[in-house]
Amino acid sequence: MRQQTKKSNSIDKALTILSCFSPYNQEMGTVEISQKLGFHKATVSRILLNLARHGFIQQNPRTKKFTLGPSILDLARAINQTLSNNLVYIAKPYIDRLRDKLKEVVVLEALSGRNTIIAYLAEGYRPVRLAGTVGDILPLHVAAGAKAILAFSSHARRDSLLFGTLTRFTPNTITDLAILRAQLQDIRRKGYSCDEEEHDIGISAVGAPIFNYDERPVAAVVVAGPSQRVTCKSDSPVIPLLKDTAAKISAQLYYKDSTAIEG
Repeated sequence: MRQQTKKSNSIDKALTILSCFSPYNQEMGTVEISQKLGFHKATVSRILLNLARHGFIQQNPRTKKFTLGPSILDLARAINQTLSNNLVYIAKPYIDRLRDKLKEVVVLEALSGRNTIIAYLAEGYRPVRLAGTVGDILPLHVAAGAKAILAFSSHARRDSLLFGTLTRFTPNTITDLAILRAQLQDIRRKGYSCDEEEHDIGISAVGAPIFNYDERPVAAVVVAGPSQRVTCKSDSPVIPLLKDTAAKISAQLYYKDSTAIEG
């Protein structure tokens, strides 16, 4: 029992030492780590050697100080690959739950090139059903999810995606880039986006962005339905539920809430 406790303490200390390199992975020596964490120097030295042997820590031969090693990067790549491949799997239960609460269509939009695609769609329970299916391509300047993603993207990313002529789908479609950019700033301020009959007459939608561990908007949750039921009014009961769902999915992608979202 004592040996098991000792091993557990060693693991705890090893993980604490690895965590002290976050978030900037600055070089640190044995004494510096010992003082920072309050661990005995000999203990730190022993753990660092073990971590280095497995590639989780590497030592600069010139300064003799340590940084995170390549095994950490391998783990990060594995997580990133899993999150990218399993976005629908991760988001589905949250989207289904929101659909069950609202009885309206709820969609997961994901960025794909200069458009978004419907990555998942939970059909509503109301009599009116919307046209659209998984895999459908949606225009960036119109779709609520696309605008939510764009609003929280960097200026450089927006510029790379928004150019050329904006196609008009209905009389409400925004085709002026300057007006669209102003709307994106408003979306960023409010935290949710709107499609007020901009793609289909009689149909409105509201969207909220989903962020990943890198604080980048990678997808959006969208609630869509007839305009008399789904509105963009700030007091709409849909808005807080929509934001909460997007936040919960973001948390599953290891997003940590921050004010420093792609400035």
